[in-house]
Amino acid sequence: MSLVELVNVRKSFGEVDAVKGISLSIGPGEVLGLFGHNGAGKTTTMKMILGLLEPTSGSVKVLGHAPWEASFSQYRYQIGFLPENVSFYQQLTGAEVLRHFARLKRVSISRVDQLLERVGLAHAAKRKVKTYSKGMKQRLGLAQALLCEPKLLLLDEPTVGLDPIATQDFYSMVDELKQHGCAVILCSHVLPGVEKHIDRAAILGKGQLQALGTLEHLRQEAALPMRIRVQGRLNREELQQRLASQSGFETRNFRQINGHALEFESNQSGKMALLRDLLSHPCVDDVDIHLPSLEQLYRHFVEAALHSEVRS
Repeated sequence: MSLVELVNVRKSFGEVDAVKGISLSIGPGEVLGLFGHNGAGKTTTMKMILGLLEPTSGSVKVLGHAPWEASFSQYRYQIGFLPENVSFYQQLTGAEVLRHFARLKRVSISRVDQLLERVGLAHAAKRKVKTYSKGMKQRLGLAQALLCEPKLLLLDEPTVGLDPIATQDFYSMVDELKQHGCAVILCSHVLPGVEKHIDRAAILGKGQLQALGTLEHLRQEAALPMRIRVQGRLNREELQQRLASQSGFETRNFRQINGHALEFESNQSGKMALLRDLLSHPCVDDVDIHLPSLEQLYRHFVEAALHSEVRS
């Protein structure tokens, strides 16, 4: 069962097409990374999922229902949302803010103290929000999004203002929610931190879905080279000739690193054969293989879309 399903969704504002025929679905316990440049259609897509906007055409179903219809109110309590720029009543304390939202969401007040502890704000529960740092306000925003123990959680730039430790703690919570069956849609421009916490990536550009799939699927589709760094007492020319004589992989862009390592690129299809060959070399002490990152995949698909648009 899909908790969110978009089928050929379009959204226009006058003559401007913000979203152009997007189709995707999210199931329970799945984390979907939604990525794109400013104006790519991410915010519009999230607003349609939240029921704040109705699509011009196509179908949007959340928990099996159209989220902008009046009858959806009974399901809205199963959705959590953390906007990019959180804003709370400045004169209230953190605990008072959460109690207010708990009443709005029909949630037991007892969850307030639990969540403040969980997001690391127990020590500041009685302080007014106006004294909070940006990171503390972001954590308070996350706490309100989790109040209703959501089946679906939408996060828009959730780690803005968080220090590295708080960011790690945040993603630990995302992993925990996933294990309990919560579906998560996560928008972020900080791609390196997101990579290991998502199940699939959806890359938007100019209102269209440029790529959708697991990182492994996107790597195969993009066919970008992997980067290999070899440590040891190596002769560059000898290693190049040795690898060139082997079949199953191509190597290129050899470069010396710090006098003790060689780095080069190779196609991914011959990864295991290449690794075996390198490890059999008597002068090789260590091998590091770096597959194309989410950031590199994002750049590839966005630039490919731009080039296609220019050619057309």
